[in-house]
Amino acid sequence: MNNFPIQLITMFGIGRISKIPGTIASFATCLFYFLCINFDVNIKFLLLAFSIILVISIIFINKYSSNFREIDAKEIVIDEYLGQSLPILLLYHPLQKGDSVGGALVYLTTCFILFRFFDIFKPFPINLVDKKMKNGFGVVFDDLLAGVYVIITIALFGHFFGPPFE
Repeated sequence: MNNFPIQLITMFGIGRISKIPGTIASFATCLFYFLCINFDVNIKFLLLAFSIILVISIIFINKYSSNFREIDAKEIVIDEYLGQSLPILLLYHPLQKGDSVGGALVYLTTCFILFRFFDIFKPFPINLVDKKMKNGFGVVFDDLLAGVYVIITIALFGHFFGPPFE
């Protein structure tokens, strides 16, 4: 199973780790973006890459899910990358412009913890998407919703208590 589609949807083997592959994939995503922030990678490039990965992941999950026991198999972790990426990319640019390494770490850690919370506990409507949409789009969409919940949580915190990451 060394073909590219399988490698992509398992995040190049992370999904094959026996314990907590989704959490490890989310952590790897945060680490990836931490490096991107430190190496001043252009946000437009990251958004383009995200968009391409989003589309081809849905196609690859639909086409290659028969290689796994179920459509939303634990080995398929590209959805964690996509969902975890949403809140990070939302504030990537402000983090990139002169924010301290500590500020970036606090933001990424907050995104990681909140995303894992929403991805594991699946509040409404994430739980419905997870149960009813058994295709590539559904596999990815519930994690994208978890990422949106992270964005909403951080925005509400900022609204009521001031900007959280300055």
